[in-house]
Amino acid sequence: MPQPLILASTSEIRAKMLSNAGVPHTTSGARIDEEMVKEALLAEQASPRDIADTLAEMKARKISDKTPGAIVLGCDQVLDHRGVLLSKPVDSHDALTQLQALRNDRHTLLSAAVICEDGKPVWRHVGVVRLRMHDVSDAYLQDYVARNWDSIRHAVGAYKLEEEGVRLFSRIDGDYFTVLGLPLLELLSYLALRGDLPR
Repeated sequence: MPQPLILASTSEIRAKMLSNAGVPHTTSGARIDEEMVKEALLAEQASPRDIADTLAEMKARKISDKTPGAIVLGCDQVLDHRGVLLSKPVDSHDALTQLQALRNDRHTLLSAAVICEDGKPVWRHVGVVRLRMHDVSDAYLQDYVARNWDSIRHAVGAYKLEEEGVRLFSRIDGDYFTVLGLPLLELLSYLALRGDLPR
């Protein structure tokens, strides 16, 4: 019998992706001091990939330790711009500053997913997407932030590709679901392989 999946996140878009794909699940937010963990890992010269993977595992483990027998999915996404990791903007001014730094340049999104069972990781994947932003004007970026602040305040890089943010980009190399924060195709393949999803 398929085991219940718990998404260790309060991310609406990740929950929606799972629901749209027909994956039964519940959600349970895992409280982790992400900025403190990032700072510690950066001090150890960890790669952006390892930082995303570590944070995803920490979230999955935290919920998995409390829910024996369940499979718990932890996720995290980091944005790497020329070796600098951008976090969720602290305010609208920070959002504008991030977008100004990203415009007319390339950056990389890394979306990590880790599944834990009984407190131990059993599967992991880090999806990588490379994006290039148009050389958009300050005026457009200011208006964009003002119009979309309530939505983009929770997004690394201060944009959402599934919304008006798509207009900012000239090129995207990689998987759309990974941009949204979950390497969904790889996850679905794993769940089907273990018999938790019919195929």
